[in-house]
Amino acid sequence: MGRSGSMFPVSEKWKMVRDKEAERKYVVCNASEGEIDTFKDYFVLKNFPHEVVEGMNIALSTLGAEKGYIYLNKNYFREINEKLSPMVGEDIEVVEKRGGYVGGEETSVIEVIEGHSPEPRIKPPFPSCSGLWGFPTLVNNVETFCAVSRISKGSYQKKRFYSIAGSAPNKGVYELPESMTIEEVLRETGNLPDFDYFLQVGGGACGEVMLPEETGRVLQGLASIIMYDREETDPYLLMKRWVSFLLEGNCDKCTPCREGLFRIMEMIKKGNFEDVEDMFLVMEKTSLCPLGRVAVTPFRSLLEKIIPRNGDND
Repeated sequence: MGRSGSMFPVSEKWKMVRDKEAERKYVVCNASEGEIDTFKDYFVLKNFPHEVVEGMNIALSTLGAEKGYIYLNKNYFREINEKLSPMVGEDIEVVEKRGGYVGGEETSVIEVIEGHSPEPRIKPPFPSCSGLWGFPTLVNNVETFCAVSRISKGSYQKKRFYSIAGSAPNKGVYELPESMTIEEVLRETGNLPDFDYFLQVGGGACGEVMLPEETGRVLQGLASIIMYDREETDPYLLMKRWVSFLLEGNCDKCTPCREGLFRIMEMIKKGNFEDVEDMFLVMEKTSLCPLGRVAVTPFRSLLEKIIPRNGDND
């Protein structure tokens, strides 16, 4: 399973690119990492860059691809590029991310590498069939390539990287067994608090809100855990933070996402969510790219699990 939010099976994606007949093929490492309070890819690139590059080289060789690209978060680019560039060789190029949050969506990444504006494409076709310059392109996450390297060397121990942020007492990135439940991760890292809390998992903008009684689940995809102190957190301010981030980070190309986020902001300001589920449904079913479709997740889960218990916005 891939280590990004999409959770697409790695072997299936590789097989699609490998089996597609084409004059050229490409490999992209998506290191855009744009979610609020997520930083595990940064940790991997800082501490295990050789393994990430090795994983990309394995992909280039396995798929018969001619070139690879590391699409790097603009803040990481300033800090890591000088160290990373000498490692990559002639077959891999480091490219600085452009645009906001949506600039990390896989087809937006392809647009930027091609020299265009960071706007998502309509899918299908998917990058594995028609990506960079119309050729089959593998797009995987930083941690995925790191895992590929370890698997090839026989050193993979079925562990993954968890980032823990927010009100957690011991924030940071931890490498732990991928089979651990959220509760076990919190306990192992000394982050199981003695105060009333809720979590946001899978990213600090589009991740799902979870209550303590839901932490028996195993994290899939993006292993990001953000903790909030119930007494110290105003849920309305939290939603304003999310929607402001998403409004600033979208491409404005897609009406359901653009207008939907604006209407959610208006509902938050008024404290009236009577018709919000209709808005969520429109965004999920008609948005152009995954941003609009998953943007509803934090709002819906917070409204269902937190707002009723906290009372009205008086």
